Amino acid sequence: MTDANFQQLANFIWSVADLLRGPYRPPQYERVMLPLTVLRRFDAVLALTKEAVLARYEGLKGKDAALIDRVLNELAKDEDGRPLGFHNHSALDFQKLKGDVAGLRQAINGALARL
Repeated sequence: MTDANFQQLANFIWSVADLLRGPYRPPQYERVMLPLTVLRRFDAVLALTKEAVLARYEGLKGKDAALIDRVLNELAKDEDGRPLGFHNHSALDFQKLKGDVAGLRQAINGALARL
């Protein structure tokens, strides 16, 4: 990533912060923007195998947590087919969150609490 691209991305992220004027004061932006940026990146990386992970998780419910983690961590793969070593078995993603404005605050607070 070039310095120009990085600066462009940084400017975009902070322009989104400007939209959060409602419940957040400017000093609070950093507490919100970095976690949301990380969550969005995880969401994008996991999108390729999200449906497979969710389907497999349904079959593994009630099993040993270590087994579930091991299986789902192997199932979640990157663009080259390599296991990511982490997963998310929540049915929520950013697209679904955007469609549920009423539950958005609770869902984001829950996701941030797990970071």
